[in-house]
Amino acid sequence: MDNKLLKRTLAELEYFIFDLDGTIYLGDRLLPGVKEFLQFLKEQGKKFLFLTNNSSKSINEYVEKLKGLGVDIEPANILISSQVTADYIKSLNNGKRIFLLGTKGFRKELEKRNLKMVETDPDYVVLGFDTGVTYEKLMKACLFIHRGVKFIASHPDKICPSEIGPLIDCGSLSAAITAATGVKPKVLGKPYKETVEAALKRLGGKAGNTAIVGDRLYTDIKMGKDFGLTTILVLTGETGEETLKESNFKPDFVFYSLADLKQCFLKKH
Repeated sequence: MDNKLLKRTLAELEYFIFDLDGTIYLGDRLLPGVKEFLQFLKEQGKKFLFLTNNSSKSINEYVEKLKGLGVDIEPANILISSQVTADYIKSLNNGKRIFLLGTKGFRKELEKRNLKMVETDPDYVVLGFDTGVTYEKLMKACLFIHRGVKFIASHPDKICPSEIGPLIDCGSLSAAITAATGVKPKVLGKPYKETVEAALKRLGGKAGNTAIVGDRLYTDIKMGKDFGLTTILVLTGETGEETLKESNFKPDFVFYSLADLKQCFLKKH
């Protein structure tokens, strides 16, 4: 890699979108160089946003988690797939009754937008990263979908990186429901249009001067490629070097961690 070219490209970027799981932290462990790189961006006058598909927590829960890890952040600097999902449903103007397969955190984000959680006669079946999923909930969801209720998934991630290993996520549960019903959901989150548009609007940036930094090829990197963002892959989460070699999604730049990315900024040539 031409380091001078890389530095010039990075210097032209004004906005950064960061994934969380596998990029900023793994479980309750902050990854190497995160605080230092974020501080460096602040000193350079760059703006950044955390964008996560992980819909298991509310905004306030994410703020508290990040502060507990030493990253001082405001709610406006975080965008969750649950918020994108809620805004999408509101935009349809076609009912607000939700049968939710999701956590209390997801529920809070939906209720903030005056959407109503129900157990009978829903307008939508909404699936997120449901860490309390049960057979009964899956059964009800499938019965509703069989009756013609619209099916929405907050994001496509099949697994969520963690300190103990990959955890089953929304995409895997969605595949099970689709296998049982024959119905594919409307999927939101990264890498889809509604999400990148919401992120750029929140940042005030444009695709040409914004980078997406993440660990996942089929969400983070695909979104960047599809919508013209600079793509930076870090190898701290789901994607390893072998997976990268075999993938059709090729990021613009690859680093082992945010610590390595910061060092590239600082190298003098």
